[in-house]
Amino acid sequence: MAEMLLSFRDVRAGYGAGIVLDAITFDLPENGSLALLGRNGVGKSTLILTIMGMTQIGRGRIVWRGRDITTDAPHRRARAGIGWVAQEREIFSALTVEENLTVAARPGRWDLKSVYDLFPRLAERRRNFGNQLSGGEQQMLAIARALMTNPALLLLDEPLEGLAPIVVEELAAAIRRMTGEGANAFILVEQHADIALSLTQSALVIERGRIVHSGASAALLADHAALDRLVGLRLAEA
Repeated sequence: MAEMLLSFRDVRAGYGAGIVLDAITFDLPENGSLALLGRNGVGKSTLILTIMGMTQIGRGRIVWRGRDITTDAPHRRARAGIGWVAQEREIFSALTVEENLTVAARPGRWDLKSVYDLFPRLAERRRNFGNQLSGGEQQMLAIARALMTNPALLLLDEPLEGLAPIVVEELAAAIRRMTGEGANAFILVEQHADIALSLTQSALVIERGRIVHSGASAALLADHAALDRLVGLRLAEA
């Protein structure tokens, strides 16, 4: 049986007195990949924030490589190997591409050479400042910077949202390559269900803060009726 990297056990979480997630239970193995799907406002980003330690836990346990991290602060989770690419990207606009990449670098598989190989466009723009990049290039930089911390788990919160189709294709190819190389696990929140499912091994669908579907990504991708019922069958534009 594969060793579990991350496990949620009956987790209830939210903000203050407000409960957003309830009875959340799932496992993610080492080097696994998970699509997190659901309509807007159902709790997908809250689940990402809960993994990072930025919500209040009312019940349940979060286990990382066999250790209970339910009460660990965000910086301890980051040091343990959890990386996060937020929707806002949050790159350093006054630093060059290369400075953005090296400022948080940690030893491991991902270094300047490997991230430039993954994102050749960043190599071409390495001396440009963050605020001189297009939206797609900023997203590439946000992902590459997270990879430079060499996380065991990378959290991607809607990395393709608002990008041109050609850039979506580039980013999807990069994520697919990461999956193929087995360099790290990742959880992908994405509105385009077909892309998310094509890039991952397993999927969770959340509705009103609860998991309503759990299974193989390929099986859900092939079942258009279930996709339409669960997430509205939002597909990428041709």
